Amino acid sequence: MIKKSVLTVLTVSFFFFSLSFQTSGTAPGTDKTYTFGLLLVGPYNDHGWSQAHFEGGKYVEEMIPGAKMIYIDKVNPADRPGITIPQLVDDMVEKGAKLIIANSDDMKDGTREAARMHPEIHFLHISGDDVLTGKAPKNLSNLMGRMEYGKMMAGFAAAMTTKTGKIGYLGPLVNEETRRLVASCYLGAKYAWEKVLKKNPAALKFQVTWIGFWFNIPGVTADPTQVALNFFNTGYDVVLSGIDTTEAVVVAARKRQEGKEVWAVPYDYIGACEGGPDVCLGVPYFNWGPGYVNFVKESMTGKWTSKWIWMGPDWKNINNTDTSTVGFIAGPAMSPTAKAALNEFIKDLGTGKTELFKGPLFYQDDTLFLKDGEVAADKQVWYMKQLLKGMGGQSSAE
Repeated sequence: MIKKSVLTVLTVSFFFFSLSFQTSGTAPGTDKTYTFGLLLVGPYNDHGWSQAHFEGGKYVEEMIPGAKMIYIDKVNPADRPGITIPQLVDDMVEKGAKLIIANSDDMKDGTREAARMHPEIHFLHISGDDVLTGKAPKNLSNLMGRMEYGKMMAGFAAAMTTKTGKIGYLGPLVNEETRRLVASCYLGAKYAWEKVLKKNPAALKFQVTWIGFWFNIPGVTADPTQVALNFFNTGYDVVLSGIDTTEAVVVAARKRQEGKEVWAVPYDYIGACEGGPDVCLGVPYFNWGPGYVNFVKESMTGKWTSKWIWMGPDWKNINNTDTSTVGFIAGPAMSPTAKAALNEFIKDLGTGKTELFKGPLFYQDDTLFLKDGEVAADKQVWYMKQLLKGMGGQSSAE
């Protein structure tokens, strides 16, 4: 995902401790194995973004004979101050990695540098756009899932459920990716509110609060637990999460125990509802396995080409873990009525009957985003400049 920060060189003496190897069968780096490396911005078991990637790597091991994963997690300035991506890549290459996957845009510059240093190694950078901008060397590709659809479903579920008409969004940092994702949530909520429930548009309030990064860094970010509490304590009864960890659903579960009728929608990981099943409306999640398999096979067979891939759901079954990069699992707290409406909404998204990025749409400052009848091109959505009119919250970090 798009996560921007600065990594400076201080020391490398301590980083080796969490380089973890999957050593079932033949050891990594031998002639009978194909070793690939995974750099994770957060913990491999965070029940969010990084765990989804980790399990995508395990899927590769299951699906491709001889494929073995090595990984380093917590690759971020708070957990590894001073460590650079090229340093981590050097170690993985020494351990036999032929393909290295970097799962955060925070790693964009370092991944590009490492790819130029190791032209014989293939690199897959998740969420980036180096191929689009022409900055990528030939051994570097980009992959991202069209989570915009999953976020539309999340917003739809929130609007079908809210009793107060006040929906909060727990946002990470502000950039083009996070703007397009939260805008997708808003459009899904707006569609459910106006087209399905036939309610007054002015009665829907959609507020975004940014914490400053993809997960809590004490002393650096706003505390996501406190942000979620503030939403629930001021009349918001559904909180949608855009961060990599599960605070929204955990806090909602706590408020439910206090007798409050509230709900939450976590993010990223198929099992995220486990943090509060009684309040969880569902989770939009990434399924990286199929995309990873394609790139690993291309690397193994010498058919690698530098490309930018933005993979969408398999509309035949968005929860088919062998084919769909983006899915949505309805949570235990979603009502039968909301679930039926959501299923129809998903069907209409898949057939193109419903198109939410269609004008007229305006940015927050009233400038035109899409003219009447215009359907957004990929780059218009990818490089979203502001939040949309009707949304509360900042469009930039300034």
